[in-house]
Amino acid sequence: MTDQPGTVADLIRTAAEAAIEFRLGLPERPVAPPADRAALLAAFGGPLPDGPTAPDRVLDDLIAAADPGLVASAGPRFFGFVVGGSLPAATAADMLAVGWDQLAFNAVSAPAASVAEEVAGSWLTELLGLPATASVGFGTGAQSANTVGLAAARHRVLARAGWDVARDGLIGAPRLRVVASAERHATVDRSLRLLGLGTGSVAQVAAGPQGAIDIDSLIEVLAADPTAPTIVVLQAGNVNTGACDDLRAAIGAARTVGNCWVHVDGAFGLWAAACPQTRPLVDGIELADSWCTDAHKWLNVPYDCGLVACADAQAHLAATSFTAAYLVGAGTTGSSADLVLESSRRARGFAVWAALRELGGSGVADLVRRTCGLARRFADGLAAGGVEIANDVVLNQVLAGFGTDARTDAVIDGVQREGTCWLGGTTWRGRRLMRISVSNWSTTADDVDRSVAAILRVAAAA
Repeated sequence: MTDQPGTVADLIRTAAEAAIEFRLGLPERPVAPPADRAALLAAFGGPLPDGPTAPDRVLDDLIAAADPGLVASAGPRFFGFVVGGSLPAATAADMLAVGWDQLAFNAVSAPAASVAEEVAGSWLTELLGLPATASVGFGTGAQSANTVGLAAARHRVLARAGWDVARDGLIGAPRLRVVASAERHATVDRSLRLLGLGTGSVAQVAAGPQGAIDIDSLIEVLAADPTAPTIVVLQAGNVNTGACDDLRAAIGAARTVGNCWVHVDGAFGLWAAACPQTRPLVDGIELADSWCTDAHKWLNVPYDCGLVACADAQAHLAATSFTAAYLVGAGTTGSSADLVLESSRRARGFAVWAALRELGGSGVADLVRRTCGLARRFADGLAAGGVEIANDVVLNQVLAGFGTDARTDAVIDGVQREGTCWLGGTTWRGRRLMRISVSNWSTTADDVDRSVAAILRVAAAA
């Protein structure tokens, strides 16, 4: 036995102190210096020890081995992947969740975790303008959330067609079509593969100049087979441009199909609903049947936390719940795990509850408004330096081009190596572009200006 009285307390204090030191150093830490993989392997590697190692030595070795390979993605100048840094209260709440080590399966295994999710879920539906009766599940991210939303959709539209997919599967089922934009997120296709619908079920709709779904094309595709069981997938926040589908018009068109479910993939863009200035971009959002978003993006809670909501709570439960003789409380509306894909699950609700309590409704609105303003500042600063801005900056996404694809990739690589900030690249409409996502609560105008200056320096030398 390596545990001694007080060891756990000492280790948690040491871990907290290391986390505090890292977080305090984020504003000046190189965001993502090139990692020496060989050095990391040497520090972490070696043979598995034959015997126990003192816990304090294990922790010290872990901190020393990891530090050179840590990315400052929680910091104010990380602009890749729409990653938000975790808010102070959310960070501390997540550390408590680890310390409390609750099995957030249901209200029996973790009463506090269950209620925290229930309350946070109700706050979220209010904040985003979704139906108050919608069911809300706390999963790992947009992939799991999209899968659950589409599973609920599959269940309901096939049930209306007289088919019990939960009992009979898909063999022999009525053919189901999925109507989705040409610029849908890749997680939608993976969800369709996992759900047995396949990407061949997609009836693709053209996208407009900024990546939002083309309404005329949508109407045409829907009219091609108006009696088919149909799932329409819409988007709030194009992954490249930030553009949002015209939800009110698109959902109105979808309702002309007799048997149709509308799912909104809003991994980051759904949060536009929380801000009066950006709410018009997602007008009509409440008319959909299910929604997906990530709390670890714009709400700035620690990884990982994806959210799925369904207006049809019964379809939600029918698609994902399960029971077993030994699972007390399973298969009921009080079972958190019945609304997501995971049964063995951490208590993500504590951090979401803490973030919403820390910010309040006005704080979430200000976070969205301010970061959108910083994205426009980013675009204006780069444009003033002669850089092409390839999208209309309507949310927190900026696409920048530096002439040729090769030069754009060279600038992206140079900026990542330089260390002032980190951002990634993308291919959109056949072009390589720098993709900048501003979603961190701690990002300031100075952070943006420093980043713009660094990008222009690298571009001048490229």
